[in-house]
Amino acid sequence: APSGASIGMWAKGLWALLAALRAGWCLLPQAGYLHPDEFFQSPEVMAGDILNLQVYYPWEFLSTSPCRTVVFPLMTSGVTYWVIKSLQQLDLCSSCINSYILLVSPRLLFTVSSFILDYSAYRLAPSWEADPWKALLLLAGSYVTLVFYTRTFTNTLEGLLFALLMVLVSSRKSDGNLAVPTSSPLIGIITTAGFFNRPTFLAFALMPLLYWAGIIANSQKSITSVINHFLKLILCACFTAIVFIMADTFYFTSMDLDNLYSIKKGSLFNVLGQLNEKVIVTPFNFLRYNLNPHNLALHGCHPRVTHFVVNGVMLFGILHILAVGAGFKMLKKYIHHVIRARSHCQGSCGLLVLSEGNPTLLLFYFVPLAFLSLFSHQEPRFLIPLILPLVLFSTSQHRAVKWKHVIVIFNVLGALLFGCLHQGGVIPCLFHLEQLLHSPESLNHTRHYTLVFAHTYMPPRSLLNIKKRDTYIEVIDMAGSEEETFCQTVEHQASNSTCNDCHVFVIIPGTVRAMIRNCDVSFKNETLIFPHLSMEDPPQIPLLFSGKWRSQLGLYILHLDRDQ
Repeated sequence: APSGASIGMWAKGLWALLAALRAGWCLLPQAGYLHPDEFFQSPEVMAGDILNLQVYYPWEFLSTSPCRTVVFPLMTSGVTYWVIKSLQQLDLCSSCINSYILLVSPRLLFTVSSFILDYSAYRLAPSWEADPWKALLLLAGSYVTLVFYTRTFTNTLEGLLFALLMVLVSSRKSDGNLAVPTSSPLIGIITTAGFFNRPTFLAFALMPLLYWAGIIANSQKSITSVINHFLKLILCACFTAIVFIMADTFYFTSMDLDNLYSIKKGSLFNVLGQLNEKVIVTPFNFLRYNLNPHNLALHGCHPRVTHFVVNGVMLFGILHILAVGAGFKMLKKYIHHVIRARSHCQGSCGLLVLSEGNPTLLLFYFVPLAFLSLFSHQEPRFLIPLILPLVLFSTSQHRAVKWKHVIVIFNVLGALLFGCLHQGGVIPCLFHLEQLLHSPESLNHTRHYTLVFAHTYMPPRSLLNIKKRDTYIEVIDMAGSEEETFCQTVEHQASNSTCNDCHVFVIIPGTVRAMIRNCDVSFKNETLIFPHLSMEDPPQIPLLFSGKWRSQLGLYILHLDRDQ
C-alpha cells in the first residue's frame, strides 16, 4: 500500500495540474457562454465607460434605475481595462485592445481571485474534520470552479466573499478548540461589501454571523467585551456602506451630467450639488425590484423546489444528493431528540457551536439554499457560493471517496457542456466579426455593417471593439423572435436602398436555419462556427446521427446578397 507521504505528494501534484488547467483554459479561452450577466454586469459596462467602446448598457446600470453597485465592476473589469488603456496611451502596446484581450483580461483577474476558494478550503478543512488536500482536489476538480469561478459573474464575487467570511468566523486554536475571532472589523466590511454586490449575500452570511455571535457570546466573560466586538463590526459595516453609497451616487449622478470621464474644471461643484440632492442606495433598489413578483416573472418563474431538486444536482451532482441524505438524517435525529427532551448541547449554543462540525456545515449549505428558494426566479449560478461548505462536508468522514469515479465523469461532462458547448459559437463568432470589421479592406473603404443576431444569447457589443464615434456598424439583437418578425427584419435590411456599400450578416444557430428559407433573401457565402449548443433551440436527436450533425451543433454567419 502506498504511504501517506506518497499519497500527499500525488494529491499536491494533481491539484497543481488542475490549477494549471483552470488558468490555461481561461487563456485559451473558454468558448462556452453561460449567461448574459457574465458580460452585462461588469465587462460590457466598463468597456463603454473606460475604453469608450460601443456597448449595450443593461437597465440596472442606467441612472433611471440603478440596481447594481459600480464599485466591484470598477475594481475588476474596470481596473483591467484601465491598465490596458494606459499601456496603449504610453505606446507600450499599440494593439492591446482587441476582442481576445477584452474577453480574457477580466476573466484572468477572476481566475486568479478564484484561488481564494482554494486557500479557504485548505485553511478550513482541519477545523471541520476534513482532509485539506482531498478538499482541494474536490474543489479544484469541480466544473463549477473551472467554469463558473473563472467568469465575470457577481455570483463569483459572492462566493469568494462567502469563503472569506467562513475563514474569518472559523478561527480555531492548534489544539482544535474554538478560538475567539479577532476580526470583527473585517467581518463587518465583507458582509456589507457582499450585500452591495448582491443583496442575496445576507442569505449566505446569516449562518456564519450566527456562528460567530455564538462563539463571542460563549467565550467572553463580560458583557462589555461582547458589546465591543459587535460595535467594531457595526461601525466598520456602516463605514463600508457609506463608501459604496458615495461611489454609486457619484457614478450614476455623473451619468446624468454627460460623461463620468469628461467632467470639466469648475463643474465639480455641480456634481457635488447633485450628490446632495439624490443619494443612491443600489441594494435597496435591487430588493424593491426583485420583491415584486411581476418583475421576477419577466425573468422567468420556477417552482420553489427548483434549487433543491434540479439546480443543486446540476451544479454539484452526487455531492448535493449526499448532503440532502445527511440533512434528512440530521433533521430526523434532532426531531427525535426534541421529542424525547434530550439535547446533546447544553446552554444557548443550539446547533451552531458543536464539537462535531458536520451539522453546522450542513446548515451553512442548506440555510442559504432555503432562503434563495423563497424567490420564484431560480437559476443554477445563484448556488455557486455553496461549493465551499459542500466540499468541506463531503471530504469529512471520507464521504466522497466511494463516489470518486462518478464525481470525475460528472465534472468532465459538466466542463464540456458549459465550458465548450453551451452557446459556444457566440464568442468565436464575435472574434471572427471583429477581425472582419478591422481588416485593412474594411478600414480603407468606409462601409456600413449590419449584424443581425437571432436565437442566440445577447451578443456583448464590446467584443466587436468598435469606438462610440464609429457609427457605421449596427447590431440588431432579435433574441428568440418568431419567423415572421425575423423575415421582415432581414428582408428590410436586404432592400434598404438608402445604403450603397452595405454589408448585412445574419447570425443564427443551425437548428433554426431552416427558418431563413422562408425569407425572400439569398446569401453570398456562409461561415459555420462549431460547436454551438442552444438549449432554447435544441438539436434534433435523429439529425445528430446523420451527415447534418455539424449543422445541428453549429452557429452560422450568413452574408446577405443585397445585389439580388
